[in-house]
Amino acid sequence: MTWQPVIDQLHAHQRLAQEMGGTERVAKHRAAGKLTVRERITQLLDPDSFHEVGSISGTPVYDEQGNIVALTPSYLVMGRGRINGLPVIISGDDFTVRGGSSEGGIKDKLLRVEMMARELRLPLIRLVDGTGGGGSARTTEVLGYMKCPSLLGWGLAVENLSTIPVVSLALGSVAGLGAMRVAGSHYSIMIKDTSQLFVAGPPIVKRLGQNYTKNELGGSQIHARNGTVDDVAASEAQAFALARRFLSYLPPSVYELPQRTPNSDDPQRRIDALIEAVPTDPRKVYKIRPIVESVVDAGSFFEIGRQWGRSIVTGFARLDGWPVAIMASDPFHYGGAWTVHAARKIRRFVDLAQTFHLPMVHLVDCPGFMIGLEAEQDSAIRFGMEAITAINEGSIPWCGIIMRKCFGIAGGAHVNNARYSMRYAWPSAEWGSLPIQGGLEVAYRAEIDAAPDPAAKMAEIEKRLRLLGSPLRSAAAFNIDEIIDPRDTRRILCDFANVAAGARVPGRPSFGYRP
Repeated sequence: MTWQPVIDQLHAHQRLAQEMGGTERVAKHRAAGKLTVRERITQLLDPDSFHEVGSISGTPVYDEQGNIVALTPSYLVMGRGRINGLPVIISGDDFTVRGGSSEGGIKDKLLRVEMMARELRLPLIRLVDGTGGGGSARTTEVLGYMKCPSLLGWGLAVENLSTIPVVSLALGSVAGLGAMRVAGSHYSIMIKDTSQLFVAGPPIVKRLGQNYTKNELGGSQIHARNGTVDDVAASEAQAFALARRFLSYLPPSVYELPQRTPNSDDPQRRIDALIEAVPTDPRKVYKIRPIVESVVDAGSFFEIGRQWGRSIVTGFARLDGWPVAIMASDPFHYGGAWTVHAARKIRRFVDLAQTFHLPMVHLVDCPGFMIGLEAEQDSAIRFGMEAITAINEGSIPWCGIIMRKCFGIAGGAHVNNARYSMRYAWPSAEWGSLPIQGGLEVAYRAEIDAAPDPAAKMAEIEKRLRLLGSPLRSAAAFNIDEIIDPRDTRRILCDFANVAAGARVPGRPSFGYRP
């Protein structure tokens, strides 16, 4: 006698589970241009690295002899795997099993995968498709009673945000708890035209008299621009590549430090083009991304959240092989001013860098907060204070380089003012409580109005103040660490990254990550 008959039954269960929602539903799923959950896991992970947990969980049907004849698998496929050789935890919703809702599965698996990631201190990747653990109207009939809403286990998911990297990919129409799981991540991706995100989908909002298609209501063109998700991919394959690259900059958990990688780009490389990168005419704009890409290790800049909060560019990069966080003002949008969306983006990105011990590089061209009636109505100052608080609560090494404008309260947040931060400026820098052009009209109003030629008097005062506004005068008063030749920026930043490496301290942050 052996245990082979039981093993044979186990294999029979596993074969049925591999069929997912059945031939017809799988074919319909693929016809919509989507991969199945198992194909997604295979493509995302290193080859042959997936170790499934709960491979036969579901609702089986047995014959009179106790042999399995059918199985409705759990909607959630989960387990361990590797990305670029490093271990990760992964979960994926199977839309072919009742639309990825909890009717088709065992809710314990959703909690178990979060717990597994936390206890093993490994990154968590969620492939979300459907309600992602939520229910539907049919759930009441299946259960035989009406469920009281509960966020059981959400505390664990929130705790994970302060301990391990969490990446979520919205790979279909995602609603309810599934949408929460996507938004409650460090990095989230949607697929253009294929995935949508809702609090409630079109059939429900139609009852409000709002008749929209899925894409009109919750497409990527909405959520990538309002900050709900960070990026949009053209295909699932591109989304997988983005997820892999995002994780390459981070440690497995907060209890470790981001690792240096080999670097072939000379840290002493001088960038001649930077001497004229900022126009001498303050009314002219320039492109910030080529500047960022020129000063970091070649090909290492990974932008996050390009389509929202567009006056601020954020992302990861490497300097002499060390992973760092990058923030840079973009004068093409509101002159680099902090809008409500920009402030939200800054707060979230600074929290991300703080959580995973990434030193911050801040390239500054900030005229201050966005002004005007709309900015006041949107409470720009309230969200700006949240961003400034996040900056000053942090303990990560910080290096600010002022390229041009640095005005007002938002300008003052170019570094962490509560701790030692390195501060440099290009000769093109100008700063103050507010720009000269706007400030002198207020401060010198009586003198200007009394002059025979008010316009000439204003020009005279502006010229006088601009002479006093030279960054060299501020450096002489040690109001800035150093004025540098822009061409030396890469050398200085690589030196910062090497010095900052020893100042990083592993462990949980003093405050939780705020999604």
